[in-house]
Amino acid sequence: MKPLADCKLYTFVDTAYLHGRAPELVAQQLCDGGSDLIQLRAKNLSPDEIRAMAEKILPVTRAANAGLVINDYDDIARELDADFCHLGQEDFFDAGHKSVIELWSMERVLRIGLSTHSPKQAQRALAAGADYLAIGPVYATGTKPTAEPVTLEYVRWAAANATVPWFAIGGVNLQTIDELLAAGAKRICVVSAILNAPDIARACAEFRRKLD
Repeated sequence: MKPLADCKLYTFVDTAYLHGRAPELVAQQLCDGGSDLIQLRAKNLSPDEIRAMAEKILPVTRAANAGLVINDYDDIARELDADFCHLGQEDFFDAGHKSVIELWSMERVLRIGLSTHSPKQAQRALAAGADYLAIGPVYATGTKPTAEPVTLEYVRWAAANATVPWFAIGGVNLQTIDELLAAGAKRICVVSAILNAPDIARACAEFRRKLD
């Protein structure tokens, strides 16, 4: 995959939004539209089901020079040699981890992205060695309806202070992207605005044009 610093559009194969579509087909459409990173997020599936799904998606992302991110399961990411694992605060810090090195194996340096919801959490994630940060949810989002929006104020803080690549997430769509970019965001995560679009590849391309 391309260097992380050059990645701008981070999209998802989220089982909550597949609506019966094959995950590898959705991944192909995301790649066709210009996605740099694709996260497999499957909150309702077993580890074995997630592993099987990832095995189908990985050849697609590799052929497109895009990165595959496994959500929640660092063991699956290591086993399949995925590009990244993404973890929430509760999955990393609440599980007792203090450094991403703790998730490496003898054979595998695993790159880790961490969700953050405040400057304090971002600083903690940076100190832990996170390879990238998710900054959000910036806006209210149906993907995580109980999460309190962090607003553009946190985006501006990240633009001034984050020392690794970071992605604005949460309620990102073609109506909100301009003010996100004006606040200093250079990279975005998009879930429902792409997966619910009638043409996934075209929707990706529209975000790509804004970012480029």
